[in-house]
Amino acid sequence: MDQVTPSMIVLVLAALAVAGGLLLILRALADTPGQAEQGFGPSRLEIWHSYLHDRVLWRRAGIALGAGVVAGLFTGWPVAAILAAAGCWFLPALIGRDTTAKVEIARIEAIATWAEMLRDTLSAAAGLEQSILATASASPAPIREEVAALAAAIGGGARLEDGLKVFAQDLHDPTADMIVAALILSSRQQSRNLAESLGELASSCRAQAALRMRTAADRARHRTTVRMIVGTVLAIAVGLILLNRSYLAPYDTPAGQLVLLMVAGLFGAGTMWLGKISRGKAPTRFFTRLDAAPEPGQNRGLS
Repeated sequence: MDQVTPSMIVLVLAALAVAGGLLLILRALADTPGQAEQGFGPSRLEIWHSYLHDRVLWRRAGIALGAGVVAGLFTGWPVAAILAAAGCWFLPALIGRDTTAKVEIARIEAIATWAEMLRDTLSAAAGLEQSILATASASPAPIREEVAALAAAIGGGARLEDGLKVFAQDLHDPTADMIVAALILSSRQQSRNLAESLGELASSCRAQAALRMRTAADRARHRTTVRMIVGTVLAIAVGLILLNRSYLAPYDTPAGQLVLLMVAGLFGAGTMWLGKISRGKAPTRFFTRLDAAPEPGQNRGLS
């Protein structure tokens, strides 16, 4: 290891500061304000406020900064500081366990179960509002909080349609949107076959959950491939730095640092592309805009 000098420390810290600024810029660009502009979801100010008070986020930032400082001082390379900090920030989400799919599948199953509970309660000659109130306490755990909030709103005197729209926002799930759409249409038109529709929708939800489960199993293989690639490359890099530093002497020059940054950038882009394949794309929601209740005589839409 080369001798650490004050100029080297300043250079490493400057490189980390630049990397942190670029990360914040990318994060800001990624947070699209589309939902907030439509009155659907938190505003940009609320998003940044949640970031500032997120302890997990600050802990990740501290670990990434510490890893960057250690790597930069140990190797004497500013690029190593940037790469170590970026790796500690992105790799956990890229190669860690994918719990999102399990949560989504459990929520879809819970929505299907709740729809069946509504169907059975409606079959007992109960009204829609009474059925929602009756199923609130026995609703499945993944959506119990949202169903309880819906029941509380209805019990507090809120209009059923308004409460269902808020319920759809809280769940933020395309499967739930289908159930909510059926309930809203029934509340407007007093549909008599709502119980039958809920049963068919519940069956559709369970089929979708089974499809999601098969897709998640297939994507897990891609995540395993990403782990193997990243682990092999990191093991080789750390081994060369510890056991054969002379082999990496060309990277001690400014030109070598530029080449290292380009190579690492290409590797990072390829790894993130593989990670994107393993994550997939979230389904498009049914509700893209929830208008306030229109005045009598106006057209009512669910778009």
